[in-house]
Amino acid sequence: MTTFSAPDADTRWRCTQCGNLTRFDVVRVSRTREFWHQELSGAPVVEESQVLDGEIESVACRWCAGGGSVELVARPVGAPATS
Repeated sequence: MTTFSAPDADTRWRCTQCGNLTRFDVVRVSRTREFWHQELSGAPVVEESQVLDGEIESVACRWCAGGGSVELVARPVGAPATS
């Protein structure tokens, strides 16, 4: 199975088919630790969540649905990284 690297401060995803840089469908598997608060009514509320481990299984372009055509490219110099 192919895994994808997440973009960081120096990189971003780009669709090789249509050039999209902003909208992607991502399938990610994560192992997390969570703090759950049970309301008196019994309804659970997740108040804290910490990702312990995870991997991105697939990334597809939201615009052209180009599965397998998304690549990691360098950000332009001076472009701000967003979380």
